[in-house]
Amino acid sequence: MSSSSSRWGALAVLCAVIFLDALDVSMVGVALPSIQKDLGLTTSSLQWVVSGYVLGYGGLLLLGGRTADLLGRRRVFLVALGVFAVASLLGGLVDDGGLLIAARFIKGVAAAFTAPAALSIITTTFPEGPERNRALSIFTACGASGYSLGLVLSGILTEIGWRWTLLMPVPVAVIALLAALRVLRSNEQEERAEGGHDLLGAVLITASMLLLVYTVVQAPEAGWGSLRTIGSLVGVAALLGLFVFAELRMKHPLVRLGILRSASLVRANLGLLILMGSYVAFQFVAMQYFQNLLHWSALGTALAFFPAGLLVAVTSTKMGDFADRFGTGKLIVIGAAALSGGYAIFLGIDEHPSIGGLVLPGMILMGIAFALMFPSLNIQATNGVDDDEQGLASGLLNTSGQVGGAIVLAVVTAVLTSNSPHGMTVDSLRSAIVVPLVLAVVGLLISALGLRTPRTAPAVEETKAYETV
Repeated sequence: MSSSSSRWGALAVLCAVIFLDALDVSMVGVALPSIQKDLGLTTSSLQWVVSGYVLGYGGLLLLGGRTADLLGRRRVFLVALGVFAVASLLGGLVDDGGLLIAARFIKGVAAAFTAPAALSIITTTFPEGPERNRALSIFTACGASGYSLGLVLSGILTEIGWRWTLLMPVPVAVIALLAALRVLRSNEQEERAEGGHDLLGAVLITASMLLLVYTVVQAPEAGWGSLRTIGSLVGVAALLGLFVFAELRMKHPLVRLGILRSASLVRANLGLLILMGSYVAFQFVAMQYFQNLLHWSALGTALAFFPAGLLVAVTSTKMGDFADRFGTGKLIVIGAAALSGGYAIFLGIDEHPSIGGLVLPGMILMGIAFALMFPSLNIQATNGVDDDEQGLASGLLNTSGQVGGAIVLAVVTAVLTSNSPHGMTVDSLRSAIVVPLVLAVVGLLISALGLRTPRTAPAVEETKAYETV
């Protein structure tokens, strides 16, 4: 993949896949009532149509990233993409709720391998600097657009039939797989990281992530103070402790803990955790507001999110140029401020909201936040990282986003339930919006402090305009 045309051809394929991965996180949301009615699912079972995907995706991202480094990024990407296509087809055809949940889990697992493999292919193909920043901004724009537009597409497809929300990715995945076989470099020897396979570390970190996501998803039903929830959280802490203990003693660890000495990498992970966590939670609250309180249609609800998705799709491809000129740190600060402003506007919700005075301005600010922050956080997390650890860095970043979404959504659900025992009210919805707002403000403070951090990373040249440490 030495020529410029082959690099950008590969990028097009990788962008299509990350678009699908992100699309699947949000697209099933609007279709849930139809799925529940057709398959006869209970409310507790229905949540697993979403949670199953999150469990597979968030729980296995670290393993997926490191596997790509060790076994070859192209091989891991192709196999996982094939599995994603098959699971999408099965999910759209089954007539049993349990099989649908299983298919969703398998899709999440596949996405946990395609996402970090795709990102690390980009960061090891494009040289660090303006060219890589441009490639990353396009790649992350597709991911952000897929997530933002998922609700819109879901609203349209659900009007035809909910199965189309699950079947739509199949032909795109198959075309992307055929194209990837042609354009992605087949010489894996140059891409593989040296070292053995840390099976113990893989088991411990995967088990801890799966248990963490499972715990926070189930906590609103079981109770945050229940013995079951507390015992699970203790189990998560124990598994993470064992993981750190094992990694410090492994010759070739799954996660080289020294990578966390990078202040920019840590800030990027915190930033994506807050961005995705707060937005997933807000989206859930907004769906309750628009559909259950205002009684908007699925399509009308989806269109309310359209301005944010359109803004992300149109503008975030330019973020690489902005990162070169201004640095990722400043863009993240501006994005965090816009995110906080968008949530703050929605604190003014009532039973007769103004489209021009509340819904549109709030969504536009959130679109600006995503367009600025999502590409910048990916650039910040991978700059200065050695090629043999790009999969690890991208796996850490994506894990932060997915686990953050699960944790904050669980907290917001608990707040919403406790404040609306007799039905949804405007006041209960406002109290739930406070959670993502507080998180966004915390993210703004963290990103602002990052601008004041001295440049102390000796491995990265001081003259690089995109360096933000």
